[in-house]
Amino acid sequence: MNTTLAAGANLDFSLAQQLTVIALCALTAFISHMALAVFNDGVRPFMLDFIQGRSTRSATTAVSFGLSAGFIFGLGAPMALSTGVLNPWLLFLPTDILGLLAPKKWLAPILGGAWGAVVVFGLNGANNVAHDLPVDFLTAMQQMSTPILFLFTLFPVLAITKQFGRKWGGVAGVLELALVVMTIKIWPNMFAGALAMAVGVLMLIGLAIAKDVRERKAERAEGGGVEEAVLADDPMASLFSASAARLRKFLPLFMVLGAGVCVLAQMHIFGGGEATSFLIAKGHYSEAAQVDLYRVFGFIPLIATTALASGAYGIAGFTLVYPIGYLLPNPFLAAIVGAAVFAVEVLALSYIGKFLGRLPSVRDSSEHLRSAITDTLQLAILFGSLMAANAMGAGLGILVVGGLYLLNEAMGRPVVRMAAAPAAVIVGGILLNLLYWLDLFTPIKS
Repeated sequence: MNTTLAAGANLDFSLAQQLTVIALCALTAFISHMALAVFNDGVRPFMLDFIQGRSTRSATTAVSFGLSAGFIFGLGAPMALSTGVLNPWLLFLPTDILGLLAPKKWLAPILGGAWGAVVVFGLNGANNVAHDLPVDFLTAMQQMSTPILFLFTLFPVLAITKQFGRKWGGVAGVLELALVVMTIKIWPNMFAGALAMAVGVLMLIGLAIAKDVRERKAERAEGGGVEEAVLADDPMASLFSASAARLRKFLPLFMVLGAGVCVLAQMHIFGGGEATSFLIAKGHYSEAAQVDLYRVFGFIPLIATTALASGAYGIAGFTLVYPIGYLLPNPFLAAIVGAAVFAVEVLALSYIGKFLGRLPSVRDSSEHLRSAITDTLQLAILFGSLMAANAMGAGLGILVVGGLYLLNEAMGRPVVRMAAAPAAVIVGGILLNLLYWLDLFTPIKS
């Protein structure tokens, strides 16, 4: 499969797309202000103290900004500019912050809508200016697509190895490699990692369920029943129940949110992840849906547990509305289905929490999946950023971008590792343009 994007990513949105982004940003900021949902998984555990009045709005906003800023400017903006596809770090992390920041309920949607307007009206102008520079670092950043798409394919192998050992990891690795080679040979127009990832994720889930079933049988043989009695007296159970009830009270608002996110995904101007953004940009919507569906397995336990513990849900829910939206034929159907999906998620939240409590290996698998996704993407983004540095400045570009990345590591990572390399490409590109204007650097001819 050709993973090279056309030069000059398009960020010129239609009126319907612009209005959808602005309205959704306004809505997500309002929901964040109400402490009903936030996108950043790291912020959600802090929401309980805010909801119960033990933390101030300004303190919670500071936490949200500290955990989100690096992803917004180091990952969200560069990914959108290089692919022409919006992403949740660019849209929903800022509305988390703006919603919490707003002192009045009516101000939150205004601030959120204003951010949406900045994105849809300002991003294309910034994109055009960057592409007109002597050193076009945005086109160079499209070099990231190949390592992101292909290395991302390996995340099930890493997860299986971490949870079930080297033997099963080796089997998964050989199987995935064979499937990638077969896909390239037989279906050249299909994303090469699609079949391999499907088999890898199914293998991980199968191994986890088999382990849980064996352990449950062993517990019954030894004489169970103690676990249920302990759970009945668990003080967390009442907290989970109260949180689930709080979220159900605002079910209509969550249904509107689900409709909005699903419509945005259906418009194909939005991707839920790094690999997904490049697939959407290439028009591979079914493969993008497949990739984001696998992410769901990694994030359901985290989102369900943190939502039940904090009383704040995820802005994108379990993210099921992403892959569903990519595949739906029109926005009207997307709105109906998105609302229905969110309704089911919110109503089933407490049951999902109880179900996951009975499947510890499956719960562990989700943690290993998230860790593996992070590991593969960190390497892929770093490697792709160095490829971009080489494309825009050869050895000097690699020196500048690699040096900035290493400096960030040495300084204790003021920019999170995932976002540090793309941010270094942008800073390096600006620096190379300055050197060109000082007649100290000659851009590489494409």
